[in-house]
Amino acid sequence: MPFNENWNLILKPKTGWFDIHLGELWRYRDLISLFVRRDFVAFYKQTVLGPFWYLIQPIFTTLVFTIIFGRIAKIPTDGVPPFLFYMAGNVAWAYFAGCLTGTSNTFVANAGIFGKVYFPRLTMPLAKVITDLLKFSIQLTLFLGFLAYFMLSGADVHFSPWMLYVPVLILQMALLGLGFGILISSLTTKYRDLTFLVGFGMQLWMYATPVVYPLSQIPEQYRTLYMLNPMASVVETFRMSFLGVGSIEPMHVILGWAVTVVVLFTGIVLFSRIEKTFMDTV
Repeated sequence: MPFNENWNLILKPKTGWFDIHLGELWRYRDLISLFVRRDFVAFYKQTVLGPFWYLIQPIFTTLVFTIIFGRIAKIPTDGVPPFLFYMAGNVAWAYFAGCLTGTSNTFVANAGIFGKVYFPRLTMPLAKVITDLLKFSIQLTLFLGFLAYFMLSGADVHFSPWMLYVPVLILQMALLGLGFGILISSLTTKYRDLTFLVGFGMQLWMYATPVVYPLSQIPEQYRTLYMLNPMASVVETFRMSFLGVGSIEPMHVILGWAVTVVVLFTGIVLFSRIEKTFMDTV
């Protein structure tokens, strides 16, 4: 008598470079939400100030930038109050940097749990990106509060039509941080030196991005080459959106997105490949 079997889940080995099933992330969305809650609570658990650390960091960093780069180095800020100029750059950069550094050690930091139970490995870095998005939302609200104060005080700042682009801008920061993070995480399974280079590299990268200086300070003949750094267009567009000043052009945005897509695609492919064998090298 024939026996019909209807399976709703088929387990099979994944061996190819492009054997990627991103649809699994939706099936494991509850697990992602649990990781997000865990990471968000763990950040301020057993601390005195708790969630206020999310506000203290951008305020003190902005004050230091204002004193060092604004008062002492006297770097121009395109006519924008230095405090607003540096806070805008710092808030945007902090989200990207948090996504990258938080996902850059995914395999090494979670080797124990990865070796015991199966779930899509991308859930870990994706949860980190979402957690940092919550942190970014808090810091963005803080920035908008200071922006409102300066506007009421008569500062020459205003919103621009680029405001409509801000949600896409946030998505680009998330995808870029995720792409670079999982790319580095994949490489650190064999080259642990990269773990030590991440922090140092992020500092150098920040100074290669218009965080403490405007894009207008870059000579025109070098600007296209400079914009190969995708965060350059992100930070400048972020300032242009909220402060109404900047030197951003549509071609800069397109170039930034092109680099972002390439990095994300490369990161996902390499991450998917490494997750199949990383337990042999970690």
